[in-house]
Parts: sequence; structure tokens; C-alpha cells
Amino acid sequence: MDSLQIYNSLTRSKEVFTPIEPGKVRMYVCGMTIYDYCHIGHARMMMSFDVVYRWLKATGYEVTYVRNITDIDDKIINRAAENGEPISSLTSRFTQYMHEDTCALGILPPDHEPRATEYVPEMLELIGKLEKNGLAYQSTDGDVNYSVRDFEGYGKLSGKSLDDLRAGERVDINTGKRDPLDFVLWKSAKPTEPEEAKWPSRWGTGRPGWHIECSAMSSKLLGEHFDIHGGGADLQFPHHENEIAQSEGASHHPFVNYWMHNGFVRVDNEKMSKSLGNFFTIRDVLKSYDAEVLRFFIIRSHYRSPLNYSDAHLDDAKNALTRLYTALKDVDVKDQAVDWDSEYAKRFASAMNDDFNTPEAVAVLFELANEVNRTHLAELGSQLKALAGVLGLLERDPRQFLQGDGAVDEGEEKWIESQIQARIDAKKAKNFAEADKIRSELLEKGIVLEDKPGGLTEWRRS
Repeated sequence: MDSLQIYNSLTRSKEVFTPIEPGKVRMYVCGMTIYDYCHIGHARMMMSFDVVYRWLKATGYEVTYVRNITDIDDKIINRAAENGEPISSLTSRFTQYMHEDTCALGILPPDHEPRATEYVPEMLELIGKLEKNGLAYQSTDGDVNYSVRDFEGYGKLSGKSLDDLRAGERVDINTGKRDPLDFVLWKSAKPTEPEEAKWPSRWGTGRPGWHIECSAMSSKLLGEHFDIHGGGADLQFPHHENEIAQSEGASHHPFVNYWMHNGFVRVDNEKMSKSLGNFFTIRDVLKSYDAEVLRFFIIRSHYRSPLNYSDAHLDDAKNALTRLYTALKDVDVKDQAVDWDSEYAKRFASAMNDDFNTPEAVAVLFELANEVNRTHLAELGSQLKALAGVLGLLERDPRQFLQGDGAVDEGEEKWIESQIQARIDAKKAKNFAEADKIRSELLEKGIVLEDKPGGLTEWRRS
């Protein structure tokens, strides 16, 4: 099997993956700021690293996967105030909704899911180290800031120079910062803020800045130096850049070996945004589409590429997934492990080891499905199911998926079966016009009939 190569955002190149500790991988991914329903962009991020997690485990690595929850933030404070409810109530509710969404999409839970509010002591300890190292200072407004010009190498992840950043910065003379580029480590509490958003510290009562959260949580759970750090492309700067500055500024050694970033989601080739009215939550989409269809739609695009969301693309994904399930429908499939010595599995593995190239891996699944359709060999069908299972696909009974996975009530199912019988009777009476009429009427209702050998007729959703 080929060695795994990962595109490293830090070096802007594919690199052979070599874990710090042989056979073990420590991975941290920036998760949700939890005050609203998860949208398609969140689904894309979580799915991207779900695939990474699954593949690392499939290839024999012992993986420790951490995906955090940001449960204190300006947006969270404001939303709780608008709702007239405690912050903890808001964040607990939307954390539950997030778990429901990820479960529906087959996204495996991380090994650890730390909440920022549980790690404030670790954040304060880290800020203290930065102050001791001459990288943090308290300004006149009470905030503790990071001095970016005192950290050599700031901008190495994003490729941005301090001078370029400074030239494009709008200067606010009232910030209390030594440099407008300096970012907040500890926010001084405001009298108007709720008590549950305040913690005591030697710099006064306040709360952590956003960037310090991930540095503290990752180092606590994975150590000060770990293998993979991931997140959306929008986090590369400033969030991940600032994480590097904080973590390496405190420890004086490398923070992360491989930085991974998934691409943006666009809607009908436009940026997804609430202002454009093209903003879709996961729950919005699942009202119209099967969760596995959404999963398949995301997976068949490479995680680094832009993902263009539209109903047409989801319909196409549904049709494609239907073809895969149809290949398994009439084959005696067994639940078995992947035979990695088979040619299809070798090509699948080669694709996945090339920076998690899921489009190529999915193409192998379709080639295998074509072979299953041609030969009807149970061995090939079982291999198709096993390989797809590595990506969290084709794990249901084919007929369950094809008939709508419980979307048909008992009365509707009886009616469909009665129509199928009426069509069979019409064909026996050589009333082919009536038989065609019944087929057409069912098709208008989204029911596709498939005539099988021996006079058997099966149905599926279109």
C-alpha cells in the first residue's frame, strides 16, 4: 500500500505522513461556535475530517481525535441576551442539535469534545507563560493582548507578512493595543455582560479571547506538539496563525506538523451567506433529502476543493447513490472486512492515500458496482459494501434505501403493492395500455417499477 500523503497548508505541498509517535495519530479540529443550527459549511468541515479520521483508523493507526466546542463568545453572549436565557441553556441546546445533525450524517463522534468554558484555568496558565516570555501585555483598557511583532515567524501559515497586514489594517486609536495587529488573549469584563461570562484572573475579571481557547485545549489533550490540526479554510488566518503564535511562543518548539484546511461551500456558484438568502442549515436540507445523499454529495468532492451546493447537484448525488445501492440489491452480500489485496481495494487505498482523494475512491466504487451488475457475484458485492463502509456509505439494506427508508407508511405500501398487482393482471389480460398507464401514474408519484425475471416486480423511489 502506498504511503499516506497529506497536503500541508504550512509548507503548501503534499508530504508523506510520518506521525510523531509510530502507529499513533493525534488530531485536533476546530469545531463549532455553538449558538445556532449547523449549516452546510459546518457539515462540509465535519465530514472532511470524519473521512480523515475513518481512513487513519482503517489503515491501522491508533487515533486520538479532538474537536472542540466554543461555548463562550460575543455572538453567544448577544444571542442569549436576545433570547432572554442563560448562556449555558443556549449552548447546551444547540450542542444537542449539533449532535443530532452529526449522527444523522453518520459523522463519528470525536474521542474528546472539550468545551471552552471547561478549560479557562489552562488558558490563563498559557497567557501567563506568554507574558513571562515577553509576548503578552495588558493594555490600558484592561485587555491582555498578544504582541505579534515580538513573535518571529508570524504569518508563516497564511503567507501574509506583517507589513502587508499593517498596510491593510484600519487603525483604531482607541484600542489600547501597541499595534493594531495585536490580538486579544483575555477580554476585560464589561459591566453589562452577564456574570456567567466572567472569570477571575490576575489581570482582572474577564473571559478568554477566541484564539487562546484552541491552543489551551489542544495542548492539554494532545500535548504541546501533535500531528494534525484541521479546520475550514476561513480559519487559516487569523485563527490558526494566532494559534501557532500562542502555542510556539509559549513552548519555544513546533506546535503542529500537518495543517489541513477544507474548502468553502458555495451555493449556485455564489458565496453562502444569510444576506444573499442562500443560507442552508443541515436541518433545512434533510427535510428534502436523505442524510446519506447529503453525505455522499460532500464526500465525492475533494475536501480541499470548493463545494458547489444546489438542488441539481443533490439530485445527481441521489441518483448516483441509488445506482450503488441498486448494484447490491440482488446480490447475497455478506458483512465482511475489506480484502486489501484485491485490485479494486488497492486502487481505492491508493486514492485515499493521495491526500484523501475521495472522488477517485468513489470512482473505484462505481467501477466495482458495474462489475457486480455484470457478474452478480456475492464476493464482489460484499467487497463493494465493505469499501464503501470505509467512507460511511452503503451501510443500510439496499431496499430500505431504495424505498425511502421508512418514508412509506403501511397504507401507502399496500396501495403501491395493489397497483403493482393490478398492472400484473392487466399484462396477463394483454391490456398493455392499462399496464403502461399504471406504470406512468406510479412514476408521477415518484415510484419506479422494475420488472425482474420470473414475473416479479419491485419498486423504488425515483
